[in-house]
Amino acid sequence: MEATVDSSLVNGDSDPPYQYEQPLPSSKIPILDGQHTPQNIALHGFIVGSLFGFGIGISLYSEKLFQLGFFISALGLFHLLEYLLTAMFNADKLSLDTFLINNGKAYHIAFASGMIEYLIELWLFPGMKKFGFINLIGLFCLIMGQTARSLAMWHAKSNFSHQLVYYKQPDHELVTTGVYAYLRHPSYFGFYYWAIGTQIMLFNPICLTAFARTLHYFFSERLKEEEPTLIRFFGDEYREYRKRTKTWILSYDLLVDKQRIREDDLRNNNRD
Repeated sequence: MEATVDSSLVNGDSDPPYQYEQPLPSSKIPILDGQHTPQNIALHGFIVGSLFGFGIGISLYSEKLFQLGFFISALGLFHLLEYLLTAMFNADKLSLDTFLINNGKAYHIAFASGMIEYLIELWLFPGMKKFGFINLIGLFCLIMGQTARSLAMWHAKSNFSHQLVYYKQPDHELVTTGVYAYLRHPSYFGFYYWAIGTQIMLFNPICLTAFARTLHYFFSERLKEEEPTLIRFFGDEYREYRKRTKTWILSYDLLVDKQRIREDDLRNNNRD
C-alpha cells in the first residue's frame, strides 16, 4: 500500500492546526503578597519566632539590655500565641492578620518608641535602667497580662473574635467559666496590663504615660460599644453576669462615665 500525503498541506492551501495559548507563569514571587498561604504563614512564624529567640539571647548575654531583650521576646511570643490559639479553636477565622503583626501604624510606632526611649535613656542615664523593684512589677504585669489573654482565647474557644461582632451567630455562647468567671473581657484585661507592663519593665516614663492614655481611650470607647451589644445578644443573662464580674481595667471600671452604659442598658430593655 502506498503512503499518500494531503496535497493541501504540501501546497499550503489550508490553515495550520490551532495553537492553544499557554498562560505565562506569573512573574510575582508568591510570598509577602498578603495571601494566607503556607509559605506566608511559615514566614510570619519564622519572624515572630526569631524575635522571641533574639530577645532571649539579648537577655541572657547582656546585663545592660536585659529588659530590652525580654521586651523583644515578649513581643514575639505575643504575636505567635495570637495565631496559634486562633488556629487551635477558630481555624475558619484564620488569616495573616491573626498574627496581629499588621496592627496599624500607631501600634508599630508605639512599640518602636518604647525601644528608642529605652536606648536613649540608657545612654544618657545608665543608672536609671538598672533592674530593680519597679522593673519587677512591670515584669509581673507583663506575664500576668499575657497569661490572662491566652487563657481568654483558650476558654472562649470558637466564641473568641479579634473583631467586634454585631450580629449573633446561632452557635455564639456567653462564656462565664474559666477565667471568665473572674474577669469580664479578660482578653482586654490581658492586653491592657501586658502593654503597660512592658513600659514599666523598661522603666520608660514617657512611653508609659502615652501607653496609659492611649489604652484608656481605646478600651473606654470599645467597651462603651461592646457592652450594649452583648446585652442585645444575651439579655438578662449578660446583665446578671456583668453584675458579678469586673473588667479590672482602670480605664473602664473607675474612669468611664457609667451613666452612658446605664442609658444604653435602658434602651436595650425597651427593645427586649
